Amino acid sequence: MSTATEQKKPESTAEQPAPATGGPRTVSIRLSTALTALALTTLLVATVTLTILYLSARATIADTDARAADQQHAEQIASDYALGASTIDYRDVKGWLTRLKAGTAPPLAAKFDATAPQLEQILLPLQWTSTATPLSADVISESAGVFKVNAYLTVNSTSVQNPDGAATTVTYSLTIDRNSGWQITEVGGLQNAIPGN
Repeated sequence: MSTATEQKKPESTAEQPAPATGGPRTVSIRLSTALTALALTTLLVATVTLTILYLSARATIADTDARAADQQHAEQIASDYALGASTIDYRDVKGWLTRLKAGTAPPLAAKFDATAPQLEQILLPLQWTSTATPLSADVISESAGVFKVNAYLTVNSTSVQNPDGAATTVTYSLTIDRNSGWQITEVGGLQNAIPGN
């Protein structure tokens, strides 16, 4: 009896890839492509930088313009107030008191109301009149929207004691608060515009 022996043939093995040699891989880029990419990157960086500088300069100019406009507004308020406060006619004391309170904060207006009778007692017997000419107004300081402003005027006054009149230079020192609608919160120098007792 013959037995057939089957021999197993070794399975054919698939070809294994050759191991990598470990050398660096290279990617080739054309020189013109690299130069174009570099030029575009430089242009993009320059554009972004110029845009940032432009916006920063514009904001700085806008801030400077806003500060200058605020200062000019404060000076105009001070000049207008000083002119009204220095224009006095003993025949119209109420009109003058109205000008004294114009644009002032309520606490300051209340002080003027409280002193009105004394002021009237000074102006009427003296028959005091005065007119004023504004000279200038200057912001002395500003902090968080609160302006200290000096207003300068020439005041021409007449009274029964001095019917020919006299000219004096008067300085008003005002505090103006932008944050409360540009109200005047303090007035100094008023005593120089009206006669003493």
